[in-house]
Amino acid sequence: MTPQANRPFFVVVKPLVFLMSLLPLAWIGWLAWQGELGANPVETLSHRTGDWSLRFLLLTLAVTPVRRWTGWNRLQQFRRMLGLFAFFYVSLHFAVYLIFDQFFDWTAIVADVIKRPYITVGFAAFLLLIPLAITSTHGMMRRLGRNWQRVHRLVYLIAVLGVLHYAWLVKADLTEPLLYGGALAVLLGYRLWWRLTR
Repeated sequence: MTPQANRPFFVVVKPLVFLMSLLPLAWIGWLAWQGELGANPVETLSHRTGDWSLRFLLLTLAVTPVRRWTGWNRLQQFRRMLGLFAFFYVSLHFAVYLIFDQFFDWTAIVADVIKRPYITVGFAAFLLLIPLAITSTHGMMRRLGRNWQRVHRLVYLIAVLGVLHYAWLVKADLTEPLLYGGALAVLLGYRLWWRLTR
């Protein structure tokens, strides 16, 4: 299908995907407005933004396998948007920790990063996401050439660190971290299988 034939599809669908990606934020904002964030609002904000960070990371990683299974190459056009939304929700997750949990107490933050493993891996994942977000433009893709793919393979490590961050955080009930970990294992396993059998 020609790019001209694709254009009407993306004029409608891409803004729709963008708006749908903002729905979790709108829902969190509504709960905050209604005072329904529970007994510990900061913890609720942290958990909800963290959950959506992982979900968008997994959605980003799912684009390529689904495209290959279905042959619907248009899906590739949404990968960058979903990846940037993953960074957006991770940034919100970090902002909740920085502002409402630690109140910009940099000494306490440094101590947390050093002493608490789940903070260490979460902070590492956030730092690794920054160069991916910065280099997500078409201009940076052209400048980096083949190195662009090497840089963006960091997303696999970032997703693993995100699941570890969640698992170490909850400690007791590992049901949700295991679900995320299982989904990630399928997505990474598929990529390994594709590379070995291509």
